Amino acid sequence: MKIFNLSILSKILVGLGSLFLLSSIFLPIWRIELDAPQYPEGLVLQIFPHKLGGNVDIINGLNHYIGMGTLHAENFIEFTILPYIIGGFTLLMLLVIFKNSKALLYIVFTLFVLFGILAMIDFWRWEYNYGHNLDPNAAIIVPGQAYQPPLIGFKQLLNFGAYSIPDIGGWLFIASGLFLLFAVIYESGNLKFFSRPKSISAMFFAMTLISCMNIKPDPIILNVDSCDHCKMKISDLRFASELITAKGRIYKFDDLKCLLDYEKHNPNTKFTHQLISDYNAPKNLLDANQSFYILHEELRSPMGGNTAAFQNEDSAKIEAAKHQTKIKTWTEIQNL
Repeated sequence: MKIFNLSILSKILVGLGSLFLLSSIFLPIWRIELDAPQYPEGLVLQIFPHKLGGNVDIINGLNHYIGMGTLHAENFIEFTILPYIIGGFTLLMLLVIFKNSKALLYIVFTLFVLFGILAMIDFWRWEYNYGHNLDPNAAIIVPGQAYQPPLIGFKQLLNFGAYSIPDIGGWLFIASGLFLLFAVIYESGNLKFFSRPKSISAMFFAMTLISCMNIKPDPIILNVDSCDHCKMKISDLRFASELITAKGRIYKFDDLKCLLDYEKHNPNTKFTHQLISDYNAPKNLLDANQSFYILHEELRSPMGGNTAAFQNEDSAKIEAAKHQTKIKTWTEIQNL
């Protein structure tokens, strides 16, 4: 009966999904990037469905000193079976088109989602074992320290920043799942929900909110945190600041001058957040672009930047009047 048959649109979506999924077999599906002062260009571990790629030998050499196990493809059964699983799903998606069956589409989509969940659980399990099962006779031992990489996103591991994210094959895998999802939505008659302007707006708002939740400022701890530029202990919260990269790595500074100098010396790093302590409420970190500034030598900041930030213009005017100076914008501060 036609009521149980697939539409042309769904067949196209499932066909594209199978093509993307098949392509992912030959491409890296995940990557873990590592950066540290001694490796300015960074190191990368690429995970293919059947092998490891990237700077595997260098990473294994570094891991030896802190007692982590070395990485070898033959030690992972996943590399043996994963290409067959991906190939199997590709065939199932083609079978959906050949059988022209909604029921089979729903079954394949459900299996695909379950596999994705199990794959991420298995990946987390591997990362946990990799970062926690350490050699007690290692050259470098930090009591209580584990080196589990993040499942996704950024994490600081001693002097290394680790950033975990899907690689091109992983994005193709995700795209394949989305094609299946849209086909299921269309065949179930719920696609009209996405045609409503309010629904679309709500989706974009939710996606934006989720993306913003992934990056959070880190409280600056007085006399504990050090400035990432001058390496001095942060001793006055009124002048402290932070930079956050697109990957979520956080850099802390004891003076706005240090922050600006750090940006100038790292022009290729994308900083998505520039945060400045509120002079009147130092524990509050303000958006640098939305703040008001007073620059005067009598402020005496730790490294001579002598710049104070304020949340609102009225507060800045009060301080400006004390020093008989003018309020400055973030653009003006950057161009000094």
